[in-house]
Amino acid sequence: MKKLVVFSGAGMSAESGINTFRDSDGLWENYRIEDVATPEAWAKNPKLVQQFYNQRRKQIIEAEPNPAHLAIAQFEAHFNVHVITQNIDDLHERAGSANVLHLHGNIRLAKSSKLSLDAEETYYPIEGWALDVESDLCPNGYPLRPHVVWFGEAVPAYEQAIHIARDADIFIVIGTSLAVYPVAALVHEIPAHCQAFYIDPKADQSSIPAQYQRLNMNASDGMAYLQSHLERT
Repeated sequence: MKKLVVFSGAGMSAESGINTFRDSDGLWENYRIEDVATPEAWAKNPKLVQQFYNQRRKQIIEAEPNPAHLAIAQFEAHFNVHVITQNIDDLHERAGSANVLHLHGNIRLAKSSKLSLDAEETYYPIEGWALDVESDLCPNGYPLRPHVVWFGEAVPAYEQAIHIARDADIFIVIGTSLAVYPVAALVHEIPAHCQAFYIDPKADQSSIPAQYQRLNMNASDGMAYLQSHLERT
């Protein structure tokens, strides 16, 4: 069975009503990124950061997977499918995808806000949509923070993503501007024999290797096209 890898970004979830900060002049739900999505922001005002991610989590819980998410899950009937996503929502999982790697974390999980260098990170499922800085604590007594990779933090899952990409027979990039590094470099890691596609409404304006077929479509239309194209091959 061929290995099909999907590399998804914010445009993947936009059709589910989840906003992206890059469409808002550096603002995310009217917040400056520096105030809510960095380690410095947490150190300065953890209540504000927690409030921001609580609202994001509430929005994600209320959202539904869109046809593009569902199409990717349906590919599992024909291919060995792996999803690598930059998104912090769980819409791929809720659509039915079994193998999902979150490069930037999963907002439905929490972790300790203080981790010693020799400790293994533990993730805690969040019941409902709200975390409280004062009452939601890890076993060591530190406040729980969202399991989200903030700007300025390392991307620990990236090495695993590289290994997945290097073994792909089909590689689909969808809904990402390829502006966030190091993860944007993933498009260069696929093997020479790999069929590669880039789905984005502005695909023809993007810098992407010649190996990729550009599909100037939104996520749902692009995945519908590939379903009819790939399932016949």
